[in-house]
Amino acid sequence: MDLKGKVALITGGGRGLGVAITRRFIKEGAKVCITGRHRETLEKTAKEFPKGSIAVCPGDVSKDEDAKRMVEETLKFGGRLDVLVNNAATDVKGRITELAPADWRKVIETDLTGPFLLLHFVLPVMMKAGGGSIVNIASLGGTRCLPACPAYNTAKAGLIMLTQQAALDYGPYKIRVNAICPGGIDTDLLDEMILPMAKALKTDKQGALDYFSKHVPLRRVSKPEEITGLCVYLASEESSFMTGAALLIDGGAAIVDVSGAAVSEVGTQ
Repeated sequence: MDLKGKVALITGGGRGLGVAITRRFIKEGAKVCITGRHRETLEKTAKEFPKGSIAVCPGDVSKDEDAKRMVEETLKFGGRLDVLVNNAATDVKGRITELAPADWRKVIETDLTGPFLLLHFVLPVMMKAGGGSIVNIASLGGTRCLPACPAYNTAKAGLIMLTQQAALDYGPYKIRVNAICPGGIDTDLLDEMILPMAKALKTDKQGALDYFSKHVPLRRVSKPEEITGLCVYLASEESSFMTGAALLIDGGAAIVDVSGAAVSEVGTQ
């Protein structure tokens, strides 16, 4: 899989899965512009890579002007924009009656409105260029209910539909739009769920991960690097006849009806 000559915009590229995707894209020959809310985090990440291979653009994907500027800065940096990876995400746990309306809006605006805005500004660029590839990082939670995640699950389900809508409407322009739906990934976003679980179980992080994973056929969560190969494939010409797909990469969790039971059990303790 070859990304040489391609220029990519990766939102949420300063930490977690975003860093892993950035690292893999640059390894495969792409130039990458990464975005995130915190300049210092982005600049720290950028120091890992050769000069000229990466640019940073601080901003909030849920704000119109920031999303537009991310696209403009990528074009200024690379002269083109071949690949968009909508990776930026946040989550606030709590059942519907426990979730503050402000927290609901925060998650929906980052996880769903943000990708919409990037699509809004990227699609005309790709149409003019004669094509491109968009990879939306959705979630297993977008395909099924996970306990106490109403905002996150709803946003990710919406992102899958947004993926399919964009694939339908912009396929004639040779723009491919696909979604990746990971299960648990060992990043700081997962920590926000696992650490309270560990406290409830009176164990450490690994003990909570084991508990969370007991119904997953592979009995673990993934490492960020295990998701990046699929990202590269969807960004490359190897996937030239693939669009509108929502691809699970979850250790088999989706095939087990009780994969969310471990989280439910902790919530009742």
